[in-house]
Amino acid sequence: MIREMTKEDLPAAKELIDSTGLFPSELLDGMADGVLGGESKTERWHVLEDEKLVGIVYFAPERMTEGTWNLYLIAVHAERQGQGIGSKLIKHVESTLAAEGNRILLVETSGNPDFELTRQFYLNNNYTLEARIREFYTTCEDKIVFWKKL
Repeated sequence: MIREMTKEDLPAAKELIDSTGLFPSELLDGMADGVLGGESKTERWHVLEDEKLVGIVYFAPERMTEGTWNLYLIAVHAERQGQGIGSKLIKHVESTLAAEGNRILLVETSGNPDFELTRQFYLNNNYTLEARIREFYTTCEDKIVFWKKL
Protein backbone atom coordinates (compact mmCIF):
# COMPACT_ATOMS: atom_id res chain seq x y z
CA MET A 1 0.00 0.00 0.00
CA ILE A 2 1.32 3.45 -0.93
CA ARG A 3 0.30 6.27 1.42
CA GLU A 4 1.46 9.61 2.77
CA MET A 5 4.32 9.41 5.26
CA THR A 6 3.64 10.29 8.91
CA LYS A 7 5.92 11.31 11.79
CA GLU A 8 5.59 7.78 13.12
CA ASP A 9 7.21 6.45 9.92
CA LEU A 10 10.43 8.42 10.41
CA PRO A 11 12.42 5.74 12.32
CA ALA A 12 11.51 3.06 9.77
CA ALA A 13 12.28 5.48 6.92
CA LYS A 14 15.73 6.13 8.38
CA GLU A 15 16.37 2.40 8.70
CA LEU A 16 15.33 1.97 5.06
CA ILE A 17 17.70 4.77 3.95
CA ASP A 18 20.54 3.30 6.03
CA SER A 19 20.02 -0.07 4.35
CA THR A 20 20.80 1.47 0.94
CA GLY A 21 24.06 3.11 2.04
CA LEU A 22 23.64 5.90 -0.53
CA PHE A 23 23.33 8.87 1.84
CA PRO A 24 23.07 9.58 5.58
CA SER A 25 19.61 9.00 7.02
CA GLU A 26 20.05 11.97 9.38
CA LEU A 27 19.25 14.17 6.37
CA LEU A 28 15.63 13.02 6.58
CA ASP A 29 15.04 15.04 9.74
CA GLY A 30 15.55 18.38 8.01
CA MET A 31 14.15 17.28 4.65
CA ALA A 32 10.82 16.02 5.99
CA ASP A 33 10.23 18.63 8.71
CA GLY A 34 8.01 20.92 6.62
CA VAL A 35 5.64 18.19 5.51
CA LEU A 36 5.55 16.21 8.74
CA GLY A 37 5.12 19.41 10.74
CA GLY A 38 2.21 20.49 8.52
CA GLU A 39 4.00 23.61 7.26
CA SER A 40 4.36 22.58 3.61
CA LYS A 41 1.29 21.87 1.53
CA THR A 42 3.14 21.23 -1.74
CA GLU A 43 6.01 18.87 -0.88
CA ARG A 44 5.01 15.23 -0.67
CA TRP A 45 6.48 12.22 1.11
CA HIS A 46 4.89 8.85 0.35
CA VAL A 47 5.81 5.40 1.60
CA LEU A 48 5.13 1.89 0.40
CA GLU A 49 4.24 -0.54 3.15
CA ASP A 50 4.32 -4.32 2.76
CA GLU A 51 4.27 -5.74 6.29
CA LYS A 52 6.89 -3.06 7.01
CA LEU A 53 8.02 0.13 5.31
CA VAL A 54 9.93 -0.98 2.18
CA GLY A 55 9.89 2.12 -0.06
CA ILE A 56 9.91 5.89 0.23
CA VAL A 57 9.57 8.74 -2.25
CA TYR A 58 9.82 12.52 -1.90
CA PHE A 59 8.68 14.93 -4.63
CA ALA A 60 7.90 18.62 -4.84
CA PRO A 61 7.05 21.28 -7.42
CA GLU A 62 9.84 23.21 -9.11
CA ARG A 63 9.62 26.85 -8.09
CA MET A 64 8.72 29.44 -10.70
CA THR A 65 7.45 26.84 -13.20
CA GLU A 66 4.09 25.67 -14.34
CA GLY A 67 3.49 21.94 -13.86
CA THR A 68 7.13 20.89 -13.39
CA TRP A 69 8.01 18.68 -10.42
CA ASN A 70 11.20 17.21 -8.98
CA LEU A 71 11.64 13.72 -7.62
CA TYR A 72 14.16 14.38 -4.86
CA LEU A 73 14.33 10.95 -3.27
CA ILE A 74 13.27 7.43 -4.04
CA ALA A 75 14.59 4.48 -2.06
CA VAL A 76 13.77 0.83 -1.57
CA HIS A 77 15.00 -1.21 1.38
CA ALA A 78 18.12 -3.14 0.36
CA GLU A 79 16.43 -6.47 1.16
CA ARG A 80 13.61 -5.68 -1.28
CA GLN A 81 15.46 -4.13 -4.23
CA GLY A 82 14.97 -5.70 -7.64
CA GLN A 83 11.34 -6.65 -6.92
CA GLY A 84 9.61 -3.80 -8.78
CA ILE A 85 8.97 -1.66 -5.71
CA GLY A 86 10.91 1.33 -7.07
CA SER A 87 9.03 1.15 -10.37
CA LYS A 88 5.73 0.95 -8.49
CA LEU A 89 6.65 4.05 -6.49
CA ILE A 90 7.77 6.08 -9.50
CA LYS A 91 4.64 5.14 -11.46
CA HIS A 92 2.56 6.22 -8.44
CA VAL A 93 4.28 9.63 -8.47
CA GLU A 94 3.85 10.00 -12.24
CA SER A 95 0.16 9.05 -12.25
CA THR A 96 -0.60 11.24 -9.22
CA LEU A 97 1.03 14.27 -10.81
CA ALA A 98 -0.43 13.63 -14.28
CA ALA A 99 -3.95 13.32 -12.82
CA GLU A 100 -3.47 16.78 -11.31
CA GLY A 101 -2.54 18.24 -14.71
CA ASN A 102 1.21 18.53 -14.17
CA ARG A 103 3.52 18.29 -17.18
CA ILE A 104 7.08 17.23 -16.34
CA LEU A 105 8.97 15.23 -13.72
CA LEU A 106 12.70 15.86 -13.23
CA VAL A 107 15.11 13.64 -11.33
CA GLU A 108 18.60 14.59 -10.18
CA THR A 109 21.19 12.02 -9.15
CA SER A 110 24.92 11.60 -8.77
CA GLY A 111 27.25 10.80 -11.63
CA ASN A 112 29.45 8.67 -9.36
CA PRO A 113 29.92 4.98 -10.18
CA ASP A 114 28.03 4.01 -6.98
CA PHE A 115 24.88 5.44 -8.60
CA GLU A 116 25.11 3.50 -11.88
CA LEU A 117 22.19 1.23 -10.96
CA THR A 118 20.18 4.31 -9.95
CA ARG A 119 20.79 5.94 -13.32
CA GLN A 120 19.89 2.70 -15.11
CA PHE A 121 16.66 2.54 -13.09
CA TYR A 122 15.53 5.89 -14.52
CA LEU A 123 16.42 4.86 -18.06
CA ASN A 124 14.51 1.59 -17.57
CA ASN A 125 11.49 3.66 -16.47
CA ASN A 126 11.55 5.70 -19.70
CA TYR A 127 13.31 8.82 -18.43
CA THR A 128 15.50 10.81 -20.79
CA LEU A 129 19.02 11.75 -19.74
CA GLU A 130 18.69 15.51 -20.06
CA ALA A 131 21.85 17.05 -18.56
CA ARG A 132 25.16 16.54 -16.79
CA ILE A 133 26.47 19.35 -14.63
CA ARG A 134 30.13 18.71 -14.01
CA GLU A 135 31.51 18.82 -10.46
CA PHE A 136 28.15 19.97 -9.07
CA TYR A 137 28.10 18.16 -5.71
CA THR A 138 31.87 18.13 -5.12
CA THR A 139 35.05 17.98 -7.13
CA CYS A 140 34.68 14.95 -9.42
CA GLU A 141 30.97 14.39 -8.62
CA ASP A 142 28.63 15.41 -11.41
CA LYS A 143 24.89 15.97 -11.18
CA ILE A 144 22.87 13.97 -13.71
CA VAL A 145 19.38 15.21 -14.59
CA PHE A 146 16.66 12.98 -16.04
CA TRP A 147 13.41 14.23 -17.61
CA LYS A 148 10.02 12.71 -18.31
CA LYS A 149 6.85 14.17 -19.80
CA LEU A 150 3.83 13.17 -17.71
